[in-house]
Amino acid sequence: MVSVKEHYEAFPYPERDPEDERHRLITGSPSHPVELDHFVFGGLRDWRTPLRVLVAGGGTGDGLIQIAHYLALAGHPHEITYLDLSEASRRVAEARARVRGLEAIRFHTGSLLEAADHGEFDYIDCCGVLHHLPDPEAGFRALRTALAPGGGMGFMVYAPLGRSGVYPLQEAFGALFADLPPKKRLKAAKAVFDRLPEGHPFKRNPHLTDHRASDAGFYDLLLHGQDRAYDVASLVDVLERTGWALSSFTPPAAYDPGRFAQVPAGMDPVARMALAEKLSGAMRVHIAYAVGGGAPRVADGRDPRLVPHLIGVAPAALARAVAEGRAVPVTTGGGRIELKLPRAAARLLAMVNGTRCLGEIAQAAGLPEARFAALWGRATEGLTGWGLLLYSSFLRSG
Repeated sequence: MVSVKEHYEAFPYPERDPEDERHRLITGSPSHPVELDHFVFGGLRDWRTPLRVLVAGGGTGDGLIQIAHYLALAGHPHEITYLDLSEASRRVAEARARVRGLEAIRFHTGSLLEAADHGEFDYIDCCGVLHHLPDPEAGFRALRTALAPGGGMGFMVYAPLGRSGVYPLQEAFGALFADLPPKKRLKAAKAVFDRLPEGHPFKRNPHLTDHRASDAGFYDLLLHGQDRAYDVASLVDVLERTGWALSSFTPPAAYDPGRFAQVPAGMDPVARMALAEKLSGAMRVHIAYAVGGGAPRVADGRDPRLVPHLIGVAPAALARAVAEGRAVPVTTGGGRIELKLPRAAARLLAMVNGTRCLGEIAQAAGLPEARFAALWGRATEGLTGWGLLLYSSFLRSG
């Protein structure tokens, strides 16, 4: 059987060309600074304080480059440690960092189980790694020991329902090609894949595309020798058993079953999220934030010091649509929804620029505190739920 290390030495993942850094920045969730501030630090982190970051299982560097780029661009003090088993993946990540001139990164080859050997960290990024460990629980525990007080983690693990068809193929290819080296395994598996019937559950799953993107994507999806998925309940359970507290899945609204049906009153929050997962059927990953015990610190939109950011939406365009009574479309993994926002909120949304706090927006609008709070809450509940509006002082301090 091919080891995980051997796998990623042969096929660093995701497949990236460092020269692409000259004309594009790959962004996403978790670990955009605004998003991590919102879900880990309540939107009120003091960015003048150095942020110590661990990118655990950093692969070819997507999460690493994103957070390092934005921290450097904003001029916020930071130290980043990259850790990965694969030397081939590390070389790609290092090359990408060189192209961008990112210098505050220490690169190490090794296991995330040794995370605490590298110090304590305010924030840990662990995207697409824990589910590939022989003992994922040991990975969660190891990262918890490396977390500084008051810190948190952004992570991604696989979810089962949106990956229907993956695991039978992994088992079949493992039985057929276990003794082949990685590149020969890939060639043999592709030949078999081309002969699968169109009715195979994998081929009917519209949520899976990695196998079409690159050889590394095909291998990672269908030939991985160590791969498990977590449903909501099992993920929350492992977090609690290893010293973590779930801050939030993201986007939170995807985990609300109320968008599908009327839910019985008093249902346990974890049961509600698990129900949403079953009703959706489309979740192939869970992206979430966790803190080191205690109550979650998610920004709630009520503190006047909070600074709102619109994500992927231009304030002027959003304000115009709201003023005209048009719905705001949101594309989700399971389809499309529309948010209907109160017209009176248009002028408030037009003032969102990533530097004005809520108190300043309220003052500029000339609204009494109670009236502003009510209008702002109605206008932004859906936006925040779908990750289109988050809170952070990232652009305000420094």
